[in-house]
Amino acid sequence: MKAIGKYIIINEVKEEIKTSSGILLSNEDVDSFRYRKGKVYQPGTLVDTIKKGDVIYYDKSSGHSMMIQDKSYTIIEERNVVIVL
Repeated sequence: MKAIGKYIIINEVKEEIKTSSGILLSNEDVDSFRYRKGKVYQPGTLVDTIKKGDVIYYDKSSGHSMMIQDKSYTIIEERNVVIVL
C-alpha cells in the first residue's frame, strides 16, 4: 500500500484526555475538539516533512476512512496536518 502525492495514510489514535484538575473527559467532550491525533502509517510520494511513524494532530473534518485488508485507515491531505510531535 502506497499513498500518492500529498495524501497521508494514518491510524487514528484514541486518547483519554484529562483536565488539569484530573477530570477525565467523556467521549462526547473529546469529539467536540477540532483536532484529532493520529500516527502516520504511510506518507505520500510528495510529502517531505512528515515521516512514517510520526504522531500528528489533524483537522477532524478532513479526510475519509477506508477499510484495507480488514483494517481501518484514515486518508488525509498534508495541508490538514497542524502539528507533528
